[in-house]
Amino acid sequence: MRQTAWLTFGLFALIALWDFSGLDLIMARWFGSPTGFALRDHWLWSTVLHTGARRVAWVLQLLLLIAIWWPFGVLRRIGRSERAGIFLSAMLILLVISSFKSFNTNSCPWDLAEFGGHARYVSHWNWGIDDGGAGRCFPAGHASAAFCFLPGYVWLRKGAPRQARVWLIATLVAAMTIGLAQQIRGAHYFSHTLWTGWISWVVASLVHHAWTLRRQLRRPVERTNNPNAIDSPGGTQRW
Repeated sequence: MRQTAWLTFGLFALIALWDFSGLDLIMARWFGSPTGFALRDHWLWSTVLHTGARRVAWVLQLLLLIAIWWPFGVLRRIGRSERAGIFLSAMLILLVISSFKSFNTNSCPWDLAEFGGHARYVSHWNWGIDDGGAGRCFPAGHASAAFCFLPGYVWLRKGAPRQARVWLIATLVAAMTIGLAQQIRGAHYFSHTLWTGWISWVVASLVHHAWTLRRQLRRPVERTNNPNAIDSPGGTQRW
């Protein structure tokens, strides 16, 4: 847990440095102009990597749900409890990101007057300050459709480290691809994607820690109630 905590704080510091560097607006200007974002409705960035990616994510979530009872692939390496933990953590990540968005007043790049909108630039750290736009742009909701699979890495890294790394790389590539697509369209700043990843990591790590702690507390009680019981491998099939 200590190593995870240091990694979490290190990532926070790096993303905060990006946040305060002013690079968000610089990147937005790469793709935007006073007339807006030319690629906002392009079929690749809008249809494939926006609408299509979201649909694929929901199909994968359905497969994770099914895998709780009928595992496949690397998910066979962990027990039912862990598989349930992955799915529930993913759902919680989506809920947390959605909740943040519903209360945030930060508007998207395409809402800025600089890019043909009506809003003025206000950092997403300035909660409650109306920038004159639609708001509800922070953090990046579509990137969470990929980042919500981070719990798979957290749960697999002990029992299947090689497969866990592949899972992590695939998740990060998908999330950054979606985030870049939204950046090109003017729907988000790059920091929105980075913070979505950080929040997703925190949620996944906290749930995993709580899940593990719960099981550790249950084992002495189970052994006391049934001293002749033999644990299943990893004790993972019990809820």
